[in-house]
Amino acid sequence: MATVLDQLASASGQAKQDKNIALAHTIASAGDGTAVAELLAGLQHKTKALRHDCIKTLYEIAALAPQLVSPHAAGLIHLLDSSDNRMQWGAMTALATLAEDIPAALFASLDKIMAVADNGSVITKDQAVRILAVLSGKPEYAPTAIPLLLAQVLQAPLNQAPSYAEQALPVVDAAHRDQFKKILLTRIEDTEQESKRKRLEKVLKKLK
Repeated sequence: MATVLDQLASASGQAKQDKNIALAHTIASAGDGTAVAELLAGLQHKTKALRHDCIKTLYEIAALAPQLVSPHAAGLIHLLDSSDNRMQWGAMTALATLAEDIPAALFASLDKIMAVADNGSVITKDQAVRILAVLSGKPEYAPTAIPLLLAQVLQAPLNQAPSYAEQALPVVDAAHRDQFKKILLTRIEDTEQESKRKRLEKVLKKLK
């Protein structure tokens, strides 16, 4: 009988992700917690391609059936320490996808999440900002999360700044509104590309 790992793309010699996405849909539809556990175990497999398939399939499942993956948040947080960039940003993607379901666990690990984001790839940082946006929208975490989110808007590369600002817009509270406006004005002044500048200006207009 074929195991879940046998059904991953790399096990059949495929490089495309279609098979992993289809498998995620099958597992999510079936509510198959055993399959999720097997994928989690596969994150330690000796074969890199298979490990990568496991994390891809897990974050696809997280988007479809978060209740299957959220109990394993601690393992995903631990995976942020991986020296394999694909595993690191895959774990951050899974955590961002689960953020609404596991805010307490993410807040407890926020120092680690931000340290990894500061030293990680663009994708890793993008997903950390998604986490900050979720935490910023929750009153118990907002006093800590909003300043961190605004710092990301201020410090982001020009390519990322509009997206980060758009994510901050719905969650920035009255206490941080003036600071957000100042940051937006700074970023608008720094931004030469018209399309990105217009996105920032649109966020600023909605704040007024």
